[in-house]
Amino acid sequence: MLPQRREIASVVVCEDDTVTLELLCDHLVADRFGVLPAPSAADALRLCRYKQPDLMLLDLALPDASGLDVLREIREADGIGSRFDPRLPVIVLTGRGADAERVRGLDFGADDYLVKPFHYPELRARIGAVLRRGADQREGPCRVGEVVVDPARRRAWVGEREVALSNKEFTLLRVLASDPSRVFSKRELLSDVWGYRTPARTRTLDSHASRLRRKLDPENGRYVATAGASATG
Repeated sequence: MLPQRREIASVVVCEDDTVTLELLCDHLVADRFGVLPAPSAADALRLCRYKQPDLMLLDLALPDASGLDVLREIREADGIGSRFDPRLPVIVLTGRGADAERVRGLDFGADDYLVKPFHYPELRARIGAVLRRGADQREGPCRVGEVVVDPARRRAWVGEREVALSNKEFTLLRVLASDPSRVFSKRELLSDVWGYRTPARTRTLDSHASRLRRKLDPENGRYVATAGASATG
């Protein structure tokens, strides 16, 4: 009887160059990964929607769309209706190595960024590191007073009342609820919720925090407090 093959994780490999795609798939299969080849943006999105992969390797120069558009589609998903997991780990693997391109990819939500030509052992190590970080971040339901946050189902309640939140509002609530006694800085929240890697002048945090406060407690706004450039749950 042959030994059973146990896969470490399933990986969407979005790469339009046939030689590179085959090379990546061969190496990953040899290292016990389940491989889902995607030579186009449409293929990558279809596989992410229906196969629920554990990670995606993403080229930026694709024949039908920019890889950044694929990344944006994933990160802006609500995790429910779209059937995309907005927390899907994504490693950008591209020939675009300029500093501005790297920053743009990370700002769009990439978990890592590797420039071609690459060495497969380094890529394999980065895949392992990203998967470990993702495993560490998996959370169960969290209760803070009357507020319950369920990251797995991306749902929230105040008492028995379910609260309808946008993707970013939910992510903001999840971060605040993770440490309710802590005062988060604006820079921390812009990094954790919106993926900003550098300080930015924007009012998006203030507007989202205000909407979240009203949705959780329309009458008294008790659950989200802001002080200057900080916020607490």
